[in-house]
Amino acid sequence: MKRWLLSVVVGIALLATPAWAEQKIKVGIAAGDGDIVWANVREIAAKDGLDLTVVVFNDYLLPNAALDAGDLDANAFQHRPFLENQIKTRGYKITPVGETIVAPIGLYSRKVKALGEIRDGASIGIPNDPSNGGRALLLLQAEKLIKLKDGVGISPTVLDVTDNPRKLQLREIDAAQLPRSLDDLDAAVINTNYAVPAGLLPGKDSIAAESAVNNPYNNFIAVRERDKDAPWVSKLVRAYQNDTIRQLIKDTLPGQIPAF
Repeated sequence: MKRWLLSVVVGIALLATPAWAEQKIKVGIAAGDGDIVWANVREIAAKDGLDLTVVVFNDYLLPNAALDAGDLDANAFQHRPFLENQIKTRGYKITPVGETIVAPIGLYSRKVKALGEIRDGASIGIPNDPSNGGRALLLLQAEKLIKLKDGVGISPTVLDVTDNPRKLQLREIDAAQLPRSLDDLDAAVINTNYAVPAGLLPGKDSIAAESAVNNPYNNFIAVRERDKDAPWVSKLVRAYQNDTIRQLIKDTLPGQIPAF
């Protein structure tokens, strides 16, 4: 009788265990996007029944390809203009589900200390992907180094440059390679997650930077469209969007600002 009762109790306990109790979720991030932050997200998520594995990528194109292929369950590395371009060119069915950070892009140089010192004909590196390349061009326009065609929106290309009074040589280079290419350039527009690991601190080493106010380049957690309403998604977002992670971003990620 006791053995039967024990079996019933165990059976009830198993039935009461939620299906997501130890759900394994794999999240892709870009190098420099806060390993410490995501280690803490992992701990918070574990309390809600999610077992997170964080995969670091050194190429902006790979996390969405991996998510689309099912090798990841989510990623957190991109802003909307980048995802919109990826959807347009590659047909991904990926959608944002929760804001993370905004990291104003900056212009860096090891040859000059101020914008006014940039010489005529200087070589300026910009990211070669459409969204971040456009972002770089908008920064150069904001600093009056170039002028872009009216109405180009937030994704201009070098073909949209209508005025280049200093005859700057705009060199499109893979975003991850820009810090290594800086010695061969007069200046380069570099994403914060690549600048910081290279020892370039936004505000301290940048000679120009985007404004963080009304910045359209907030990063976010993204998942496949078919998963957006899955219970684990809201738990993952909640594990990131909280006061603990907000403070950790401020303390450990130079140049990055919580976007939630």
